[in-house]
Amino acid sequence: MIKHAKILFLCAERRPRALLPNYTGLSVSLVYPIIKAIVLKGHNKDEFFKRANMDESILQDTEARLSEEDFERMTELAAAITSDDMFGLHQGQNIEVSDLGILGYVMLHSKTIGQGLAAFQKYNMIVCDGYNINWQIEENDVIIGLSYNRPHKQAARHCIEDMASSLYHLMIRLSCRNISLKEVHFTHALSTEIDAYTSVLGVTPQFGKDSNTIRISKDILEYPILLADSKLLGTFEAIAEETRHRLMEGRTFSDQLYNWIMKDMPMPFPSLKETSMAFKMSVRSIQARLKQENTTYQDIMNRARRELAVGYLAKPEYKIGEVAYLLHFSEPSAFQSAFKKWTGVTPRQYRMELLNQGIAKGS
Repeated sequence: MIKHAKILFLCAERRPRALLPNYTGLSVSLVYPIIKAIVLKGHNKDEFFKRANMDESILQDTEARLSEEDFERMTELAAAITSDDMFGLHQGQNIEVSDLGILGYVMLHSKTIGQGLAAFQKYNMIVCDGYNINWQIEENDVIIGLSYNRPHKQAARHCIEDMASSLYHLMIRLSCRNISLKEVHFTHALSTEIDAYTSVLGVTPQFGKDSNTIRISKDILEYPILLADSKLLGTFEAIAEETRHRLMEGRTFSDQLYNWIMKDMPMPFPSLKETSMAFKMSVRSIQARLKQENTTYQDIMNRARRELAVGYLAKPEYKIGEVAYLLHFSEPSAFQSAFKKWTGVTPRQYRMELLNQGIAKGS
């Protein structure tokens, strides 16, 4: 697994790193725990930034965001450098409330674990756009779903295992009580010794399931958070709400446009003129709105194509040439060039990585 991660990231190192507008992707603050883990294991952070093709000075920009693809590759690189195939799981085990910034402090001062989880669900977009939680009650249990809000793409293994481990250990740290998980389900395949999971989560997960979930006793939702302060909660909630509102306002139109394009597939991708007719706006108005959100119509088209491409490539029944035509490329070579520009690897290399990791359906 680590060998494959190295191959994937060597390809990615040739791509220039680009930060996103401050309303999409993941907060650059999430890089700090990765750097901390690397340094604590005796590795050089400067070498890491060099291999990640990232300027360390971006950490000084608290508003900066990383794409999910770049963050996932950074996590894979960290796993390779530290020779830790369970890097995501261990990151979650070592999480501190401060690692989540304002979100963490809202959780810290919530009254109960249930209210803390509700705060996580509401404000998680501040640090991580795309991943979130939802839950449902079944008799005496609560099933917490770890959701990945990207169509046609499976969540990265390290990221989803980090999320499951983080939630579990945050509940323990916030309540200062022993908590036992009843079940853990992952959609991906088992990739290493099962005992490694059991020692971190206290329960043996089940793999290859339909969804990523953790099951806990319903009573845990009522566990009080030991250091909660209602006055401080009001202060931190106000900051979190302001930040959340700003992020949502900043991406409203481009996300609306992106979701409309995705919903209309597999019909041919609409032209800008067709889009303007559907939205009852002039072409110039659409371009102006997108410019305010630091993006373009072509950027959104490429984003939709990229999301669909990784989804199709995860299904072996689709040939690469068929994927190219499904995404309305003029020929397979054009698709291959575009995909390598987006991800740093060719469609064939990407599919082989999925097969080697046991991610692709039917592998």
